[in-house]
Amino acid sequence: MSTSEVLDFALRIGGNIKKKDVQSAVQQYENYHDSYGGEEEFRKANYSDMVNKYYDLSTSFYEFYWGESLHFASRWKGESLRESIKRHEHFLALQLALKPGMKVLDVGCGIGGPLREIARFSSTSITGLNNNEYQISRGMELNGLAGLTKSCEFVKGDFMKMPFSDDTFDAVYSIEATCHAPDVVGCYKEIYRVLKPGQYYAVYECCLTDHYNPNNESHKKVKAQIELGGALPDIRTTRQCLDALKKGFEVIWEKDLACDSPVPWYLPLDTSQFSITSFRMTAFGRFITRIMVKILEFVRIAPAGSSRVTSFLEKEADGVVAGARMEIFTPMYFCLVRKPLSDH
Repeated sequence: MSTSEVLDFALRIGGNIKKKDVQSAVQQYENYHDSYGGEEEFRKANYSDMVNKYYDLSTSFYEFYWGESLHFASRWKGESLRESIKRHEHFLALQLALKPGMKVLDVGCGIGGPLREIARFSSTSITGLNNNEYQISRGMELNGLAGLTKSCEFVKGDFMKMPFSDDTFDAVYSIEATCHAPDVVGCYKEIYRVLKPGQYYAVYECCLTDHYNPNNESHKKVKAQIELGGALPDIRTTRQCLDALKKGFEVIWEKDLACDSPVPWYLPLDTSQFSITSFRMTAFGRFITRIMVKILEFVRIAPAGSSRVTSFLEKEADGVVAGARMEIFTPMYFCLVRKPLSDH
C-alpha cells in the first residue's frame, strides 16, 4: 500500500465527526450494545444516531479493507472476491429485469459501489438513499470519478420515512441494508409505497437462520458480536423477514444463497486462511493494520479512538465467521417480490 493511500485512509476515519470528538463517539456507539450494557429497545429507539455514528466511524475502514461495495457475495472456485461481488450485483439486476430508461432506487446505498456497478451493467438511472452525510459526500466523489453524475444521484433520507412520492420507482433493491431498520415491517412498507404497482423489489437480507437457538450461549455471543460490529438493533430470522414481506408484496421466490456458495462466502474474513489478494483481512494483515492505526493515532494523523473502531470491526468479522460455521447467520437471504397491480 502506498503512503498516500494510508494517509487518505487515516484522514477519512471519523467521517463527518470532528476529529476531537471521535473517541467520545466510539464510546457512545459502544454503549448501545449488549456487551457494554445497552439493550435492544434502546438501539431501536435510537437507531438513526447509532447507525450514523457507526458509518462515520467505520466507512474508511471498510473501503480500505473491502472496496467500494460493502457487502458479501457467494463465491465460485477460481473467482476473486471482487469478481464475486460484481456477479452478486449483476444477479440482482437480472432478477429485477433492469432496462435502460428505468428509474431505480437503492435503499441504504452506502458509498454507492453497487449503485455504480448496476447502473453501468443495466444502463439505468439509480437513486441511492442514505441517511449518512459522509457516505453521501464520498459516494458523490466516487460517482464523479466514474463519470456517473448524470445517471446516478444520492438522496439523504431515512428509509423508515422516505422523501419520495408514492409509486415513484420502476424497481427497488437493497443489499445488506434494511437489517439496520428498527422495524422491518415498517421499512418494507415504505419500500412498497414508493414502488410502482406491478414492479419488483429485490433484497439481500442479513438474517439468523433456522439453526439459531436463542438458548444457546455460544449462539447468543456470536449474535451480540455481529450486532456490535455491524450497528444492528437486532438480527431478525429469515422467517421474520419473509413474513414481513408477505404483508403487502407477492413473493416470487426466496432462498438463502449462502447455502449455494461453492467456496465459503466468509473466506476473506477467515484468519485461519492466507490470501495474497485479500491480504489486509488475513491474520497477519489485520495485525499490520492494527499496528499501523495505533502509530497513526499516536502521531495524531488518525483521530484518538481509531484503534477502538478496529477492535469492534474485528469482533464483527470473527462473529460473522463463527456464525457462518455454526450455520446460524447469513448475509444473503435473497427475496424477489412484486407489488400487486391493485391493493384490492
